[in-house]
Amino acid sequence: MTVDRGRGHRVFQWVNGVILTGVVIVTLYPFVNIVARSLSDENAIRSGQVNLIPRGFTFTTYEYVVSDPTFWTNYRNTVVYTVVATLIAMFLTTCYAYVLSKKDLKGRTFLIGIAVFTMFFSGGLIPNYVLITSLGMKDAIWAIVLPNAVNVFNLLIMKTFFEGLPAELEEAAAIDGMSTYGILLRIVLPLSKAVIATMLLFYAVAFWNSWFAAFLYMSQTDLFPVTIFLRNLIAGATGASSVGADAMDLTVAANIKSVTMVLTILPILGIYPFVQRYFITGVMLGAVKG
Repeated sequence: MTVDRGRGHRVFQWVNGVILTGVVIVTLYPFVNIVARSLSDENAIRSGQVNLIPRGFTFTTYEYVVSDPTFWTNYRNTVVYTVVATLIAMFLTTCYAYVLSKKDLKGRTFLIGIAVFTMFFSGGLIPNYVLITSLGMKDAIWAIVLPNAVNVFNLLIMKTFFEGLPAELEEAAAIDGMSTYGILLRIVLPLSKAVIATMLLFYAVAFWNSWFAAFLYMSQTDLFPVTIFLRNLIAGATGASSVGADAMDLTVAANIKSVTMVLTILPILGIYPFVQRYFITGVMLGAVKG
């Protein structure tokens, strides 16, 4: 049976469709423009001719970037740092969130307070630098991985999600003799795929785009992540617009920012479609209760 929802509903759907279409266009335009600029030559970029379609199509800057062996070394470092940091962060965040989700835990309020306190107060840049250096973590992966291993915002989302799971399942498993670790691994985590995928995406994006920690604690070029390589490349290409620069230098200087943005964001864009449905579900479920 077809239900006639009336003229008001049809108007609402039409207006909603127009608004969402406008949002999509506004959202996609900057990214498409960046890609078009990265594939355009220097003259078209400087004259403002590039909008959505490349002008003077060229791969000069891409070739310039990827031909450097250091780029691939730093890209590999970024992958390693992101994978290791995300795994450690997920392990610590999951364990901490699961503990905090138990309302009968003694000292629960105190533990939550410690976590929330770090959202508003920190030791400061110089004490952190002294601490990392004194622990011997400078010029090591741990300087990037450990200081940001637990994000309190992610912790609270995961805690809230765990609190929404049926307590009866855990009670039944405990009666059957399953240990706390068994309950977490065999019952809680399989039911938490949505929030786990969401946290994986949050942490992976944060660590992939991170550059300041490496800039602060890394002094060897072969240990830099790709974000530092691209930053240095932008700084070096800025001076290429001088009078004596050749055509290749001018093209690189004109669209190096666009190329670096595209190269940095591509891996995340490749991963996101596979976790999108879990991402949306995880955020919504984690925000149901306060």
